[in-house]
Amino acid sequence: MNNKKIWFITGASRGMGVDFAKAALAAGHAVVASARDSKAVSKAVGQSNDLLAVKLDVTSRADSEAAARAAVDRFGRIDVLVNNAAGFYAGYFEELSSAAGLVGFEFCSAYAASKFGLEGWMESLHPEVAPFGITTTIVNPGFFRTELLTEQSTQYAEPSIKDYDERREKQLEFWKAQNGQQSGDPAKLARALIIIASQEPPPRRFIAGADAMAIAEQKVADLKAQIDANRDLATSLDFDHVGRAGSGS
Repeated sequence: MNNKKIWFITGASRGMGVDFAKAALAAGHAVVASARDSKAVSKAVGQSNDLLAVKLDVTSRADSEAAARAAVDRFGRIDVLVNNAAGFYAGYFEELSSAAGLVGFEFCSAYAASKFGLEGWMESLHPEVAPFGITTTIVNPGFFRTELLTEQSTQYAEPSIKDYDERREKQLEFWKAQNGQQSGDPAKLARALIIIASQEPPPRRFIAGADAMAIAEQKVADLKAQIDANRDLATSLDFDHVGRAGSGS
């Protein structure tokens, strides 16, 4: 195919990353699929002449540099980078020992904080790399039926503050019940990413899923209401303009 692209996907041994890799390969693209265990990538994604499985712990600079070199050595370039690797760390903020990009949720403070940070980085990165012909897209997925809420991918804060006991029990019950019940189909999301990656230019943001769309629309409405509630006060904060008396000749 003359529009063949080289995709580099992190977190490709399980969850959405596997679906992204399979969709890209099915569409005729080449894929560099990475995870902390490259053998697990090969087992999950399968075998293909257009697939390169590489070891990559995203917290390791040495791993990142080696994986990028391997990609370029094999395919000559990287066209699409999918930053997908993630885990779910939940709990009340005061009980976290220290990752929801549009809206923060109760019990997800650390998770949301990491997502908000990523969004700020991506929005700033966009104009920085645009002169080099590089584009960025923020993807805000809703609830997709992945392995994110399984025991292997989820960590909950150890209970330590009695004030949260009743609410914590309800939150844990809710999140554990969601595992395997999410409405979103990750294979469809993967195919959607193939479509938006081929657009010229690709969107700055892709809100994925009817549930995510509803959350985004509510966020817009809430922001508008908050802006209007104090519009006069907010627009009255500039220095007062003091006129200068001029002298005629």
